[in-house]
Amino acid sequence: MPDNVINTAHCATGLWKLPDLKLPRTQSIVHLEKKQMTGTDNPFVDLSSINVQFSHVAYQFEPRFIERRAAIPHYQTWNREQTLERIPNADVLVVSGFWNNGLLDAAKKLRFIQSIGAGYDQFPLDELRRRGIRLASARGVNSNAVSEHAMSMVLALTRHIHTGRDNQSKHVWRGMISDLSKREDELGGKTMLIIGLGTIGSRLARLAKAFDMRVIAVKRNVNVDGSAADEIHTPDDLPELLPQADFVTLACPLTPETADIINQRTLAMMKPSSYLINVARGGCVEETALLEALRSGGIAGAAIDHFKAEPLPSESPFWNMENVIITPHTGGETRMYEDNVIDILLENLGRLSRGEPALLNQVV
Repeated sequence: MPDNVINTAHCATGLWKLPDLKLPRTQSIVHLEKKQMTGTDNPFVDLSSINVQFSHVAYQFEPRFIERRAAIPHYQTWNREQTLERIPNADVLVVSGFWNNGLLDAAKKLRFIQSIGAGYDQFPLDELRRRGIRLASARGVNSNAVSEHAMSMVLALTRHIHTGRDNQSKHVWRGMISDLSKREDELGGKTMLIIGLGTIGSRLARLAKAFDMRVIAVKRNVNVDGSAADEIHTPDDLPELLPQADFVTLACPLTPETADIINQRTLAMMKPSSYLINVARGGCVEETALLEALRSGGIAGAAIDHFKAEPLPSESPFWNMENVIITPHTGGETRMYEDNVIDILLENLGRLSRGEPALLNQVV
């Protein structure tokens, strides 16, 4: 047995299933219960016989998984070369940024991909279906982090935290401002428009309401609600909503419908005093149009966590814009990230072991 597999009294011989894996993270053992299975075509019946490959450049998945003592063989790869080299051994791949379609031909045993992120636009869904490879996203894994990140961007732009930091690095003590339009501001009574009212957008709505903001939102299915938004509209209503907003916040997935949803036409509908907050995908914004709106005063500023090209090239004009806050796609980062992903992974491994057809956050 590999060193990273914990052998317990519950892991003798026979066929096993994982119970619903909603255990406290401080519990030392993930207990395995014996289950009589029919058929031999389920490779996940005996989870002690599969290999889970974690692939990420920085996140500490392997050490956190060891803490669960789950009796499931696993290892981590830390770069693209290692990921390709070891993918032939993997039954399960936990991955996001290291994914490329060229891995498929080498992944002879692969049967399940657990995405590390909420997005899954990088995966070839039809090809995964053809090969019988299941895919689940990590939707909701970072809803707290991303919604708080978005709210922090709103606060930073409103209170001029970014220019204060710039002045600090220059040892400049800024004087009082006479021009009302250039002073810091308050959030009470301001309107936030949230495009995308999923787990992130819904929590952001609650945070904004705590600052006495008016919240209007756009989502595809207005009949499914439960958020704190004051009004919920379909995307068709954007032309009448954008002129009302002091903050337009993108919290939507990247789909054909949301690609370049912020463009020259929609930017022209925004108030000159308004701000754009993007904690969604860079593909949701037409960046050339955004640059022009920022330069011309079409909007007051923007805070951006994701660009179409990452890392953002050093020659990008966004870097030098005083009315822009840039974070390097860190909106979802949190000290709890690995554990949150592992929670979803273990839940899905349990379902696969039991032969259940539906996965948590199933995509394929």
